[in-house]
Amino acid sequence: MRGNFLKEMAEKKKSKPTAPYADDPINANLTDEEKIDMLRTLVRIRRFEQTSLKHYHSGSIGGFLHLYIGQESVAVGSISLLGDDDHVITAYRDHGHALSVGMGMDECMAELFGKKTGCSKGKGGSMHYFAPDKNYWGGHGIVGGQTPLGAGLAFALKYQGKKGCCLCYLGDGAINQGAFHEALNLAALWDLPVIFIIENNGYSMGTSQARSSAFPEEGLAARAKGYNMDWDVMEGVSLYEIRAGVQKAITRAHEESRPTLLEIKTYRHKGHSVADANAEKYRTKEEIQKYIQEHDPIDFWKHTLIEEGVITEDDYKAINKEAGDEANAAADFAIKSPFPDESEIFDDIYWEVDNNTAAGRTGRHFFHK
Repeated sequence: MRGNFLKEMAEKKKSKPTAPYADDPINANLTDEEKIDMLRTLVRIRRFEQTSLKHYHSGSIGGFLHLYIGQESVAVGSISLLGDDDHVITAYRDHGHALSVGMGMDECMAELFGKKTGCSKGKGGSMHYFAPDKNYWGGHGIVGGQTPLGAGLAFALKYQGKKGCCLCYLGDGAINQGAFHEALNLAALWDLPVIFIIENNGYSMGTSQARSSAFPEEGLAARAKGYNMDWDVMEGVSLYEIRAGVQKAITRAHEESRPTLLEIKTYRHKGHSVADANAEKYRTKEEIQKYIQEHDPIDFWKHTLIEEGVITEDDYKAINKEAGDEANAAADFAIKSPFPDESEIFDDIYWEVDNNTAAGRTGRHFFHK
């Protein structure tokens, strides 16, 4: 029986993949290990979020907690395409992007607990993860505030003559912020290699998209027409589809230094934040269950890899357990870590002060008239 099973798996792997976009050039050469690594990242994000939710409810985590459960494929699929000179910046729902760029669970969990060992030394919390060494620039709590910064990162790449791009993520509610439109205008005017990615989960906090935004039938990304900017809309369930669509924009940024506005349709399983008590009032329970059961990106990718003969159900269970153990260990690390010292409260606010420059010593850099 074992020999027959192995033979069947071998035959499946020889056959052409049936999943849409699987044969796109950027996906066709993916190795089995690369596909499994993406599954592992999806699951690690999910288990990290579930564990953080448990500790939030226990009172160990304060402030806001915006969970990425249901949207994991957007970050994993797009970030999997990046190279050394590509950068990432996002909004406050930032845990998934952080783990996708390679940040560790320990530093991310400790930040939620407000501990000194956190990625922002316990001062940023859920909305402010940073890892400059991984070209990851946050984590921003101001709605749309990251979009001009994303354009600025792209400007720096172009100014330095580097073949790179900046993926700048935002929610569908942020598309109505003035700063976002200013960023689009400058990106198009100056041909900046920035890719704005709208993670469209259908709701701006507790307000449906239909009630909050005016947009053409093609979708939110069609607003790019007003800036003579390339744009596209795609579904956010399949990593194959996300990678195929985002790669076009990356090629455009790298080879032509041109911006793109992308809209990836997704769905958050939980509320806007953990404090969102009305998550099942402005959305019906039936709608939520339909997306969980029929559009879950982890289930989709798991079944895709099983059908391709890359993994088995037991392989998935092992990956899930490993991720759960890692998340629990990260929580233990956070619990045992110290809080920041009171003497450090003014550290890491101004670079000039931290590095004792002349401007930092006199204050004239900030307050000179």
